[in-house]
Amino acid sequence: MTGAGADDDIPLGERKTVTDFCYLLDKSKQLFNGLRDLPQYGHKQWQSYFGRTFDVYTKLWKFQQQHRQVLDNRYGLKRWQIGEVASKIGQLYYHYYLRTSETSYLNEAYSFYSAIRQRSYYYQVNKEDRPELVVKKLRYYARFIVVCLLLNKMDLVKVLVKELSEEIEEYTQRFNTEDQLEWNLVLQEVAAFVMADPVVVLNDDNTAVVTSNRLQEGGVPQLEQGMVVGQLTLADALIIGNCNNQVKFSELTIDMFRMLQALEREPVNLATQATKPGALEPSERPAKRENPHKYLLYKPTFSQLYTFLSASFKELPANSVLLVYLSATGVFPTGCTDYEGPYDFGGVLTNTNRDVVNGETVQKRNQAQKEMHCLHPGDLFPFTRKPLFIIVDSSNSTAYKNFSNLFGQPLVCLLSPTVYPKSMKDQSQRGSLFTLFLYSPLMAFLFICDLCSLRQGLWEKAQEFLRKVYRDIGQLLTHSHSIDQAFLQFYGDEFLRLLLIRFVFCSAVLRLHKLFRESRSFPESFPPLPKQDTVESTVLQKHVLDLAAMLEVQNLFYDSTPDSY
Repeated sequence: MTGAGADDDIPLGERKTVTDFCYLLDKSKQLFNGLRDLPQYGHKQWQSYFGRTFDVYTKLWKFQQQHRQVLDNRYGLKRWQIGEVASKIGQLYYHYYLRTSETSYLNEAYSFYSAIRQRSYYYQVNKEDRPELVVKKLRYYARFIVVCLLLNKMDLVKVLVKELSEEIEEYTQRFNTEDQLEWNLVLQEVAAFVMADPVVVLNDDNTAVVTSNRLQEGGVPQLEQGMVVGQLTLADALIIGNCNNQVKFSELTIDMFRMLQALEREPVNLATQATKPGALEPSERPAKRENPHKYLLYKPTFSQLYTFLSASFKELPANSVLLVYLSATGVFPTGCTDYEGPYDFGGVLTNTNRDVVNGETVQKRNQAQKEMHCLHPGDLFPFTRKPLFIIVDSSNSTAYKNFSNLFGQPLVCLLSPTVYPKSMKDQSQRGSLFTLFLYSPLMAFLFICDLCSLRQGLWEKAQEFLRKVYRDIGQLLTHSHSIDQAFLQFYGDEFLRLLLIRFVFCSAVLRLHKLFRESRSFPESFPPLPKQDTVESTVLQKHVLDLAAMLEVQNLFYDSTPDSY
């Protein structure tokens, strides 16, 4: 280097430190941006790439810690730049959670996001006259809120929303930007999401108690000794949300969020030191998968949905189950034909720009043609070559009664009611009642009884009572002589067992409730359950009435089912 420039005064070692840091920073950005190009489906292609990205970010994080003083003096490292690296690592862990469904990585993302806030890494950003830096800060807040929602840290969510609101206000006042409406929409969405649960549990000083509906130890009835059930394991789940006007945040509708939680165990925090985020390397993940792997598809097109289905089907391990959850607007048949096959009953809508009125599609074509953006029952037939568990929450869910089990593999479809009583408040924007029953049966029970809050002590007493009810429902299912074997094939998996039990509980409750009088207001299944042994069992009816008495709402239920049922 020639001349007496300022660089000549920098010792060689320090200059190398800055060069190495710049290399790691560029490499990390390059790898991070490359993640966007990876296919979202399939398990194999992305793992090694994620591993390389984690390695570089781990080195970068440790490097800036070890050489902070040199980087401050010689590189001019700013706190927001450290925050940006930490934010990227948080994003990496969050996306690793999305890829693996292991909730321990959510905790890792949380520890990094939390450290950014505690150490005020983005504090100085507002003093710089660069709107793009403030946007980085706002995006960090939005991502942190998503992680807190998924970890049920609702108290912190409310604090973060308040902080984000203040940041947005300051940002829009300082910079005359065009994205003000977008950021205000983000605030509205998260506020609606937080308020979506129809029931609040209150402790003695009238503050809300956060309840979790993930699978907990002891939350599922144990298999009885000698019980003959299938050895299948739920390995993969497609969670699809395409309901119009439903509360959503960050491409996650409230129904998708609830089903996501119903298919996970309570997270275990594997990070041992709160002050040292990122103690867990992805290579150290538990050998046994705790949760089924999930694909979250918000308003997918038909081709996207089919691509993910095919990838899931292809990679499904032996003795495993694929679950497909459809929360979507109904598409109805256009007319009767002489022969009614699997494409003649309509189905559910996939993403399209077609006009929608009152939540149902407007038919604008020749009435004889099929709706090309509809997922028909027949579209799922090829995937019945392996064990398939389907949940349809839609105004045309009953289209999926018209299923054929062509390959003799275990197949069950749980189908929502298609009509809800007009006298009930329309809360569909805040999520479907059917999915609410599969997610939190007690919350759904309280909602249809028009109870919007409950004391914590009574909530816990009712939950304890429901555990006994679940055990009895399990016995009704496994002791029935006329039940289809498909139900028992799936009963061996804890997640599917709980979904089946909650489905039966939902069916029994709605049959006894005085407002639900139409048969279309009851859930159905394919194959049908033997009603006398399960959803209309006198044992189960007594449990429902006992729960109603405990909550002092027995006047809303029939003492026994009407003769017509």
